[in-house]
Amino acid sequence: MKKNVRLLSAVMAVMMLLASVFAFASCGKKTADYTIGICNFVDDASLNQIVENIRASIKEAEEKQNIKIEVLYDNCNADSAVLAQIISNFTAKKVDLMVAVATPVAIAMQAATEDSKIPVVFAAVSDPLGAKLVESAEKPGANITGTSDFLDTDAIMNLIFANNADTAKVGLLYDIGQDSSTGAIEAAKAFLAKKGVEAVVKTGTNVDEIVLAAKALVNEKVDAVFTPSDNTVMTAELSIYETLANAGIPHFAGADSFALNGAFCGYGVDYAQLGRETGNMVVDILVNKKNPGDVPVKFFDNGTATVNTEICEKLGYDPEKVEQSFAPFCSKFQTIKTAEKFE
Repeated sequence: MKKNVRLLSAVMAVMMLLASVFAFASCGKKTADYTIGICNFVDDASLNQIVENIRASIKEAEEKQNIKIEVLYDNCNADSAVLAQIISNFTAKKVDLMVAVATPVAIAMQAATEDSKIPVVFAAVSDPLGAKLVESAEKPGANITGTSDFLDTDAIMNLIFANNADTAKVGLLYDIGQDSSTGAIEAAKAFLAKKGVEAVVKTGTNVDEIVLAAKALVNEKVDAVFTPSDNTVMTAELSIYETLANAGIPHFAGADSFALNGAFCGYGVDYAQLGRETGNMVVDILVNKKNPGDVPVKFFDNGTATVNTEICEKLGYDPEKVEQSFAPFCSKFQTIKTAEKFE
């Protein structure tokens, strides 16, 4: 009996030793082939859609290429101090690549990685050259490249006048601190000046200020409001769309997410496609060892007009007639109903 007990004890000891060895081996085992850090600038429908599609693209690549990419995700909520900390955390965790969603994040990531040369892929940067992120669209240089949601401002201005040829006063609503907005606003001013149409500029740097700015445009009796792909106004759209619609003022903006959140018309790129292409860029740089500085910035067709049918009804417009009037100025027309986020 004692012999059996001693034998059992010996077996258990060996099993415990083996378990310890396997546990130690597991601790040292690499769980992912690559690690990336994604930082979103703010929580809004367009940028969230980009992140979701970056993830989807990466997941597809993992399955097709039998690789594992660990994704670290964070959102700075437009806070520069939080953004700096997120980037610092990514650096400390030795990520293989960083993804910057929106211009302010891209600028901060580029500055933070000048010495480390960690590759940076940006998404939805409206003017990469104007923001001084790249040397040229064809050959970005340094350690950065990405995708742009550049807005054809003249095209969306044409939609305003196609909808109402008698438009005499247009409100320009944006955040003056958004690099992605300034170029588009200047282009809008120039377009309106050529037509002899008055431009009324109102700005805000947060939701409360944008709400006040929208009310001020109502008081100014503007015929329409234009906003480029401005993240600050995007976060405020659900708070201002009824103010504008109740006053009979159509809001034209530079992304379909604005229409989702209650603007009359969102015009611009397909952000789902942009997100997927950004993810493809990430995989190409990681797996195929492409130099980001040699990968051209990717631009997209601007021609999708997304119209909110509920706002159409409130404004007294017929969606079919809107589609007909928009047809010469857009390559695709689609409708949407008001919601907080895309399904």
